[in-house]
Amino acid sequence: MFVIVPLSAAAAPYAAYVIDARSGKVLHSENANARLHPASLTKMMTLYIAFEAIEHGEIGLDDDVVITRHAANEPPSKLGLKPGQRIKLRYLIRGAAVKSANDAATAIGVAIAGSEAAFARRMNRTAQALGMSRTTFKNAHGLTEEGHLSTARDMTVMGRHLFYDYPEYYNLFSRISADAGVRKVYHTNRKLLRAYRGADGIKTGYTRAAGFNLVASAERGSERVIATVFGGRSTATRNAQVAKLLDLGFKKAPTRVAVNRPSKPRYMGSGNTQVIRTAGDSEEQGVAGKTIRLAAAAAVTSSLRPRSRPAPDVPQMPMLVASQDDIQKALMAAQAVDVADVAPLAPQPSTVQPAAVEETIVQVAAAAPAAAAVIKPVPRPSNLTLASLQVEAEDPVQEIVTRISTSGGRNWGINVGRYSSEYKAQKILVKTALSEMSTLDGSLRKIVTRSNGYDANFMGLTRETADLACRRLQSRKVTCFMIEPG
Repeated sequence: MFVIVPLSAAAAPYAAYVIDARSGKVLHSENANARLHPASLTKMMTLYIAFEAIEHGEIGLDDDVVITRHAANEPPSKLGLKPGQRIKLRYLIRGAAVKSANDAATAIGVAIAGSEAAFARRMNRTAQALGMSRTTFKNAHGLTEEGHLSTARDMTVMGRHLFYDYPEYYNLFSRISADAGVRKVYHTNRKLLRAYRGADGIKTGYTRAAGFNLVASAERGSERVIATVFGGRSTATRNAQVAKLLDLGFKKAPTRVAVNRPSKPRYMGSGNTQVIRTAGDSEEQGVAGKTIRLAAAAAVTSSLRPRSRPAPDVPQMPMLVASQDDIQKALMAAQAVDVADVAPLAPQPSTVQPAAVEETIVQVAAAAPAAAAVIKPVPRPSNLTLASLQVEAEDPVQEIVTRISTSGGRNWGINVGRYSSEYKAQKILVKTALSEMSTLDGSLRKIVTRSNGYDANFMGLTRETADLACRRLQSRKVTCFMIEPG
């Protein structure tokens, strides 16, 4: 029999909540709906929104983020970033997830929303969409601030959504250490990760007002349990309490249960709508003002006609239609024969047909005085043949199919992961192809549908190229294994 004893009456108020992560069923609850200080458990929401922004193209993992003075001045725990410093988003995510760095969390929020206040509003919108009904965020890092409150239940819901909504990033929360760009960082929950069998996350939190908080997840066989504690007295007693809660969860959780994934909320990023607030709006809960949301396409107020591309200045030559009497002279001029060298022609009946006269247009120089010499035109190339243009029917469009040859041993492949949707698999294939152009050039991107997901593969490689590509990707912490022929 398990008896869960509150950690301390003298410390921050205690709360606990345990669920079966597969079904969402509550296995234990104590003071779970009390609004308390979440501390750095807040960063779970910051990271969730970062993953969402990456998925929808608002920002990229390798985008450079400029550190603001506000972010650099956040108190520890921190990476020690400097104002104006540039650092890739992926390193900020590692710093926030593994070390719980406050400067990294603030920098993420500012990079995505433009300011920490705007990011906090987005955090609150997302919390409501996730069903975290008793949570209010004021900042991206979780340091104590009036009104910045959550519950053990809500933070457990947050942890479950992280696991199911963004499984490709979940491994961040189980890394004992990570490269955060400016230095190597170590997980704030590494003691429990090492000591408790099956533990693989998620997030710690501590402030004087909050006490020692933790949302922990562990998997044993087919079972997964998430346990949350608020108000621990110390790291050691908190970890011991969480271990008891996880044990209780595994004892109560059935071995077999239908997986009931939580519904992923509708994307509400700032990039797809323009919000216009009218008088009477308020940011406080429960006070509704008039809000008009315009789709990005509808926000266009005018459409300007593009200007014509300027044409090159080409000197215009005077045009003169030759008369029947002068046709022979005109033809001789076109053949580069100097008029002065030609004997006067005796009057004779014209041999040129009237139809030919009508179609003949000769370009000549501007009229000159009679005494002036006639300008000799540039000789026409001897191989030039003048003929009427016959417009032929347009050739049918030919479809060109490129196949990768398997000759020369190009029948190996690599797999870069299994994903929950075909869209995610296609996205990681494109991103990987761009980052590994030197080794994957000429390969074929292929998505294979499995019963439990979509495999992202590159095919048509030699064994040596596949091995090299995998080693290079694995050095950057990208999942990769080789696919043999057959």
